[in-house]
Amino acid sequence: MPELLSHEFLLALCMFLGAVLYTSVGHAGASAYIALMALFGLAPAVMRPTALALNILVASFTSFRYWRASLFRWRTLWPFLIGAVPFAFVGGAIQLPGAYYRPIVGIVLLVGGVRFLWPTELKANAEPRDPPVWLGALCGAGIGLLAGLTGTGGGIFLSPLLLFSGWSATRTASGVAAVFILCNSTAGLLGNVTILRALPPDLPLYATAVFLGAIIGTAFGIRLAIPVILKALGVVLIIAGFKLIGVY
Repeated sequence: MPELLSHEFLLALCMFLGAVLYTSVGHAGASAYIALMALFGLAPAVMRPTALALNILVASFTSFRYWRASLFRWRTLWPFLIGAVPFAFVGGAIQLPGAYYRPIVGIVLLVGGVRFLWPTELKANAEPRDPPVWLGALCGAGIGLLAGLTGTGGGIFLSPLLLFSGWSATRTASGVAAVFILCNSTAGLLGNVTILRALPPDLPLYATAVFLGAIIGTAFGIRLAIPVILKALGVVLIIAGFKLIGVY
């Protein structure tokens, strides 16, 4: 029993740190939670609903904080939501065997890791242009489907897309990503409410840890720049991604 408790609290502590880092850039941390649960040996059937539940909690708070700080722009977000929300619902309804789920999540983590290792500003500037509605909806559909399938909010794909394309300034992209993640995570969970039966009994512990992490992370994200920490997080995600794919 002591070993089990220490295992649970260690995972919660790691999730807390993941939430601090992720919410500092407007993300809810699902890919970090999935990586940690995989490294701690949790079953794939538990990983997706747990990540989605934690994502909804963290993204709700993060969205509020960035909105209050005026770091959100609705015109940037809504074209992506048109495509993302219905496809996140569809993706959430699809149950993938572990043999398929783990490689897909591994690729998601690799993409997220590369994103964090990339220079922050990219093509964003002081006067970003609005994304075309049709292109935003099309990109949103692809991101939403993958988000629903893997139990992530899709923010790790949306943020670099916004920055690469010059559709958002960096700090505003954080607020846009937070609301996008909230909508996608909710749709993904509603897409298959039966997966709620796989939620672990330790979810309240994990939820408390990530919420406390979100309080600290959003304060950093609104006020401070942390490129070195984000690059370190990128390395961790890449290592976890390769582990899930089965490279080592």
